[in-house]
Amino acid sequence: EAQKLEKAKITLNDCLACSGCITSAESVLISQQSHGELCRVLALNKAAAANQQKVVVVSVSPQSRASLAARCKMGLLETAKKLTSFLKSLGKCVHHVFDTTFSRNFSLLESQREFVQRFHKQAEDKKALPMLASACPGWICYAEKTHGSFIIPYISTTKSPQQVMGSLVKGYFAEQQHLPPDRIYHVTVMPCYDKKLEASRPDFFNQEYQTRDVDCVITTGEVLKLLEQEGVSLSDVEPAPLDTMLGSAPEELSTHPGGGSGGYLEHIFRHAAKELFGIQVHSIHYKPLKNKDFQEVTLERDGVVLLQFALAYGFRNIQNLVRKLKGGKCPYHYVEVMACPSGCLNGGGQIRLEGENSKEELQRVERLYESPRAEIPEENQAVRELWELWLGGWGSEKALAVLHTQYHALERASSALNIKW
Repeated sequence: EAQKLEKAKITLNDCLACSGCITSAESVLISQQSHGELCRVLALNKAAAANQQKVVVVSVSPQSRASLAARCKMGLLETAKKLTSFLKSLGKCVHHVFDTTFSRNFSLLESQREFVQRFHKQAEDKKALPMLASACPGWICYAEKTHGSFIIPYISTTKSPQQVMGSLVKGYFAEQQHLPPDRIYHVTVMPCYDKKLEASRPDFFNQEYQTRDVDCVITTGEVLKLLEQEGVSLSDVEPAPLDTMLGSAPEELSTHPGGGSGGYLEHIFRHAAKELFGIQVHSIHYKPLKNKDFQEVTLERDGVVLLQFALAYGFRNIQNLVRKLKGGKCPYHYVEVMACPSGCLNGGGQIRLEGENSKEELQRVERLYESPRAEIPEENQAVRELWELWLGGWGSEKALAVLHTQYHALERASSALNIKW
């Protein structure tokens, strides 16, 4: 008689970020990181005594909003207002819906500052450059588990927009609400399954209050499941005003230019050119190399290369980059690294549109993503105010503690990520 085996369960710590089981198999059970868990928590919160109820905050990524807008055939602002309304209707106990474009300002500004610091240190620290982007948790997981102590010193320690938002919500916003961090339940909507791994890292757990900076991550696709579960079409939802963490409610959305993964390369390139060499960069020209997911940007003066940046998307290009680094033949000062081919707009958690080929689908999402007004982080008054009043100014001890993280070598003898892509 065949023996009936118990259903296997895995934790997020088992994941190798190989874009295999966790991103595609519905049978995988991810504890505390799903739309089902969100619904369970909202129901418990609604039933709790008034003095035990948590304030529920949802932070939505701009990539997720663009994917939903494409799926629902709506404009970006209309999608944002209707999504705010829908999320607040869940269990009637979602209180605030924020936009992670706000927290990305902090990530971009701090990445700029960190790059300039590293550039000045390159003579005495051989691993100061190239600085490798840190916003992609799939890349971070791969780096820690396959290249560990070799690659970690190159990785920017600036937190991703999701985790900066976690610090802002459980820190600044909690203080404004006169609440301890554990009285806020913070959910993010992300284009990527690996963001669930990022939120679950021990580095983002508050030991004093026993709470995570981000309690639950749901993907764009899971928002669609929630809509279907509630029997709601987003286009039929009544719009609601947008929320803001600081200042008056915005009447429009903004975005950061430089591509669908946050614009790190462009922002750091422009800032470094001006700060280090006094050069104002008006336009950036990308030079594709082996493929469209590996491109270079160069700053020259009188035939001399001053800055050489690159973007490397997808594991094949990442492995080529690591090989160059290990061979001492990496010419770059900075690399924007993303695990997904085509970057975050093409994340595994995004909605796949029916009846369109993947290229057309992605182009449509890109157009929507780029449609709001371009925002310059240095000119955001709310960001400046919060940086001065709450973080204590540029480079303060509190700013370093709130905006930076660390990485850990977790090398394994046998790993699925040793595959040659």
